[in-house]
Amino acid sequence: MKNVLVIGSTGQIGSELTRELRKTYGNEHVVAGYIKGAEPQGELRDAGPAELADVTDGELIASVVKRYHIDTIYNLAALLSVVAESKPRLAWRIGIDGLWNILEVARENGCAVFTPSSIGSFGPTTPHELTPQDTIQRPRTMYGVTKVTTELLSDYYNLKYGVDTRSVRFPGVISYVTPPGGGTTDYAVDIYYYAVRGERFVCPIKEGTRMDMIYMPDALKAAIQLMEADPSRLVHRNGFNIASMSFGPETVYQAIRKYKPEFEMVYDVDPLKQCIAESWPDCMDDSCARREWDWAPVYDLDAMTRDMLDKLSVKLKG
Repeated sequence: MKNVLVIGSTGQIGSELTRELRKTYGNEHVVAGYIKGAEPQGELRDAGPAELADVTDGELIASVVKRYHIDTIYNLAALLSVVAESKPRLAWRIGIDGLWNILEVARENGCAVFTPSSIGSFGPTTPHELTPQDTIQRPRTMYGVTKVTTELLSDYYNLKYGVDTRSVRFPGVISYVTPPGGGTTDYAVDIYYYAVRGERFVCPIKEGTRMDMIYMPDALKAAIQLMEADPSRLVHRNGFNIASMSFGPETVYQAIRKYKPEFEMVYDVDPLKQCIAESWPDCMDDSCARREWDWAPVYDLDAMTRDMLDKLSVKLKG
């Protein structure tokens, strides 16, 4: 049985990934790592062990790994794209200095490490349609710079020291559980909240701006499935393209209107978010992930929309 540490367990992805890993491996085998001021609450706190695990403190991480005999680390510590642009030094300190600490702990203690990359690792000179697995990556945001560095540093530790490092390039992740926290694709979460509340949505992204998206259950599945994959099949390791659906604001708006015809949306474009969005792929080619570890998403836009509207209707009534 694996012993897992989730760093960033109270974040948008981490809070749901921790629960999913506990279903898979047992509550007592999955440690919810957190930072001061972002302590686990409710089920996340009560269902299994939780420990202070700040990536900027390598000795602290090492002590948790040794205490719980950790063999797998999911490192989700990072600032999201818009926040990272306003705090570039902090984005580097958490995303790269923190990753260095994690990889050193993993090297010394024989741990496997999952550290997600992102569609943000690409830039305006990257092919936007069916973006290849191996292609030019010249991002113009600090978020993107840290994600490219994440891929390279993780590959280095695998090749140099044999650390079992793996990652996916997450598209925009959509969830009804945890509110978004400063990402360029957050509009695709917010729009569902407005629809369920019966409010007009003001979209910060221009009509026709397509980006890859993924529903949270598929994102969790991808992370766990990759870490369980047979290493002998992996030609790549860090930065697998994964894709589920690609759409612009007008497309998700129409998907919602199938079930809520009274829903209204207008545009008020945010220049920073729009600039970032236009530098990212319209859709990625995920054939390597499908071939090397049998990646296959479950949700398309319509299935996700129905589930989001149903789940949010229950959540917001409560």
